[in-house]
Amino acid sequence: MVELATVNGMIIKRAPVAEYDWVVTILTSERGKITAFAKGARRPGNQLSGVVEPFCFGEFKLYEGKSSYNIQEAHISNYFETFRQDFDASMYGMFFMELADYYTRENNDEREVLKLLYRSLQALESDKFDNKFVRCIYEIKALAINGEFPGLPNDRKYQDSTTYTLNYIYSTPSEKLFSFKVTDEVLVELDHICDVYRKRFIDRRLNSLDMVMMVEGQKS
Repeated sequence: MVELATVNGMIIKRAPVAEYDWVVTILTSERGKITAFAKGARRPGNQLSGVVEPFCFGEFKLYEGKSSYNIQEAHISNYFETFRQDFDASMYGMFFMELADYYTRENNDEREVLKLLYRSLQALESDKFDNKFVRCIYEIKALAINGEFPGLPNDRKYQDSTTYTLNYIYSTPSEKLFSFKVTDEVLVELDHICDVYRKRFIDRRLNSLDMVMMVEGQKS
């Protein structure tokens, strides 16, 4: 009997492959970021067809081959259904997943990134926070987890409240991050800081960011 590996995580990317399969990227607690095939999942009625979609979070049972994983079973605990009904929120969610994919590496310990991603998606689903505010927290904390946090930019003078908020995001565990709000003026400065960081540390275009900027432009 083949022993299956069990991982807990979230599907952050998928693409069609062959005639009826998906290849997915799963950000896991146990093995970091992995790539796995969902054989036959594009066939109507296949047992994997509804459980290998982006945002699906849960337990995945995998057959581990010599060079790849194959998903045998999946038990989803959170589908993040909001993102299937709210276009704007889904654009932010897709950006968060693309940024997580950018920062993480195959088979590294990526538990902190997964935790941040999960908490940030929950914050997007909540009506307590502005989506732009959630995005700023996510971008800054993701950079910090990746070990590249440079501190306050020196391109201008920032409010003391902005400096305090930036340091709070850097030093606070992900599960406690979404427990405060900021003024509109501080949010404008945090957004600018994220733009400065992005130009410095992201070396390729993130397609989902274009959609987020479009959403934010429509609301400004």
